Amino acid sequence: MIGFVKKVIRNRLAGLGLVVLFGIILLAILTPLLPLAPPNAIDTPNRFVLPFSDNALLGTDHLGRDLLSRLLWGTQLSLAVGLAAAFIAGFFGALLGIVAGYMGGRTDSLIMRSVDILMAFPYILLALAIVAALGPGLMNALIAVAVVNIPFFARNVRGVAVTLAQADFIQSARLSGRSDISILVFELLPNVASVIIIAFSTTVGWMILETAGLSFLGLGSQPPQADLGSMLGEGRAALITNPHTSIIPGIMIFLIVMGINLLGDGIRDALDPRLAKGQLEKPSPLTRVSDGLIQSPPIVSTASKAVMDVNHLSTNFEVSEVVNKAVRDVSFSISSGECLGLVGESGSGKSVTALSLTRLVASPPGVVVSGSVRISDQELISLPYEGIRAIRGRRVAYIFQDPLTSLHPLHRIGHQLTEAMSTHSRGADSVFVERAENLLSEVRIPNPERVMDAYPHELSGGMRQRIGIAMALANDPDIIIADEPTTALDVTVQAQILAILNDLRQQRGLSILFISHDLNVMAQICDRVAVMYAGEIVEMGRASDILEHPKHPYTAALLACSPQIGQGRQSLQPITGMPPTGHEPLNACAFANRCSRVQPVCQQQPVEIIDMDSQLVRCLFPVVES
Repeated sequence: MIGFVKKVIRNRLAGLGLVVLFGIILLAILTPLLPLAPPNAIDTPNRFVLPFSDNALLGTDHLGRDLLSRLLWGTQLSLAVGLAAAFIAGFFGALLGIVAGYMGGRTDSLIMRSVDILMAFPYILLALAIVAALGPGLMNALIAVAVVNIPFFARNVRGVAVTLAQADFIQSARLSGRSDISILVFELLPNVASVIIIAFSTTVGWMILETAGLSFLGLGSQPPQADLGSMLGEGRAALITNPHTSIIPGIMIFLIVMGINLLGDGIRDALDPRLAKGQLEKPSPLTRVSDGLIQSPPIVSTASKAVMDVNHLSTNFEVSEVVNKAVRDVSFSISSGECLGLVGESGSGKSVTALSLTRLVASPPGVVVSGSVRISDQELISLPYEGIRAIRGRRVAYIFQDPLTSLHPLHRIGHQLTEAMSTHSRGADSVFVERAENLLSEVRIPNPERVMDAYPHELSGGMRQRIGIAMALANDPDIIIADEPTTALDVTVQAQILAILNDLRQQRGLSILFISHDLNVMAQICDRVAVMYAGEIVEMGRASDILEHPKHPYTAALLACSPQIGQGRQSLQPITGMPPTGHEPLNACAFANRCSRVQPVCQQQPVEIIDMDSQLVRCLFPVVES
């Protein structure tokens, strides 16, 4: 509960709403104990006394009644009626929605068609009709407001319940012989509770407003009983000459509704499991760079001119007070026409490293805290948004793991390819279309004219991945970052994609940063391999040396648990233990708790990367062949 409240309060607007609402509710609760004048006591000689007068802090109305007293008693009544209406609407609406979604069939049709009939009427007109039928009065206004809001809850809850009713855990409960009531109460209700709470928290303000509206029209609270709506209605006759009689209750209604709506938004966000911080924030188009960014000289060099130099790059995920270090002091370079492989188990920091190069890591929570990324002589980390935007897709292009999610589902392939070109260059549409068709042919797609007119969902996974490669090539980039582009493909298509990438690299002189967790794939395409573990590069060198003569125990362990084609029956050895979490400081070797060669010194000091026979190794006791 405390953690939930903290999530709500972290949203500053929700915290403001909570403070405002808490203050108003506290005043309403303490109203009977405060030394207030009787709310209905008439004193006509003192009518329309201005605020801040003696014995009348907020002034008096047209009958000389104390506005402060009537305001607090009226607030108490309006809150009680609005909350009661919300509870009634939420209870019956949720009940109808759960039963309709779970039972389905005729029961669902009967309930939801009845709800549709209620929704066919404008809700305020329906409320007026109900009050007209029942007669004016606060209780009848409460009933009217509750009835017109039942469809809202029913629709929301039914939409979730109808999906959950087909879930495996519900089917298992049915097969176990449990009754429908038991399943509804103990299985379905807990799973829709968050939806009910969110609907309640975001609509209770409107219900208070609707109740006040009925009282304003004379259909709710009846004289001399005061609520906020009736006070507004009584003050409208003197709105020009004595506006305080209307402005004061109007401000109170505004504060109540604003406080409830802001708090409701915070509760909605806190209950959404996708929002770890409990607040909805729009990601920045650039990964945030730490104010104290440290840029260091490179520690990795190559004989030829490097297309990209990455030096001491570190990226954190900052969630509340917790800092997770996803990338720690990573350095490498890629030469023209070279393919560098980045390999490691899931969570080692490969994809975050790739996204950090052009500041694509979602921010918040991502933050680049140190390092330098250079293409030729251009520094990327310090570039403004327009500069980075010109680099993305033009000099650095990405091939993502799942093209079905990276391609736009509602645009045809031809439109997406030509848009990628027109973003970075000017020309006639016919020129872009011709170039797009040539690119599709280049990545070995038959009938490129037909594919240009297709949508992503109409194509196979291998075809979509080839289109992703074509899109990456659209602007003749200097370097392509391929983030596990073959993981979701079968072996045959995987081999085709690797062959296409390798041929394009040789024909165009492309540089490729190839990310994978499959060492067999690395052997087919990469010139050099960098092995990542816990956000660090632990070994780097020529692909043949790394795969045939690994020096870091982690690299050797990866090879030991990776099946090798043509090696006969093998006994695969899984790596025991777990890697360190991102928020743990690395004051020792990150692999020490899983390493078979560990020594006491490994757990006593950080380990620097060293050069051993043209292989960079982060280990105090590397594997040495006898």
